[in-house]
Amino acid sequence: MQQVIHHIVNKLKQQIGYAPKVAIILGSGLGSFATHLEQKQEIAYETLKGMPKSTVAGHSGKFVFGKISGIPVVCMQGRFHLYEGYTAKQVSMPIYILKELGVETLVVTNASGGINESYNAGDLMVINDHINFTKENPLIGGATIPYGVRFVDMGSAYDKNYIEILNKIGKEHNLQLKNGTYIQFMGPSYETPAEIKMARVFGADAVGMSTVVEVIAAVQAGLKVAGVSVIANMASGVLDETVTHEKVLQTMKNSEQKFTKLLLEFVKSLT
Repeated sequence: MQQVIHHIVNKLKQQIGYAPKVAIILGSGLGSFATHLEQKQEIAYETLKGMPKSTVAGHSGKFVFGKISGIPVVCMQGRFHLYEGYTAKQVSMPIYILKELGVETLVVTNASGGINESYNAGDLMVINDHINFTKENPLIGGATIPYGVRFVDMGSAYDKNYIEILNKIGKEHNLQLKNGTYIQFMGPSYETPAEIKMARVFGADAVGMSTVVEVIAAVQAGLKVAGVSVIANMASGVLDETVTHEKVLQTMKNSEQKFTKLLLEFVKSLT
């Protein structure tokens, strides 16, 4: 896999000509954020030999390079999931591509189900910790590229300074942010009410089917991580309603304005 990564990195470098410092992985329904980049250049995953393909609605499957307030940024419109049949190493492969491109800060975003009963659909949650309930880890058998130590400290996986910055932005712009713990289940089926009750006992505030595997790889690679979940729906059993992917995407669209404001201001703060 290292050879494939280096091949993709070299091809991207040839087309872009500069090193992005910030990478943003855009979750389901959040891909439109990339339209706010200046001097955009799009590269579809399918043009990069060896790159996995996104198969989920709301994930268009391309890198979008550009700048925000002069800061070189790359957005991923589409990520890869364990439930698509990819291994943990394949899911985390883009993290190593981003690292090799020169990225220093990774922002992970996702659509999630609200477990915390004080949350509402449409809320933004700053991720301050996570629970890996997938039984998968991208570092099993050794990291794809051996940065750092083998036994990675996950005590501060989400950078504490970044958490403070996000919350400061939230207060300044009246975004009413939540802060909480995110749990990743395997998917693709949504969780049962009993599973959500269990996750609440574990201390989880929001649930989804992505992100955690990527963050493990990012910490191992030495990237500074910030995370934002959009509460797309209340998780199973919290409310008496049916959860569908279509409803998730609609809520994400409704949350687009405040999500965009938060991320734009966050990137600007990194100057």
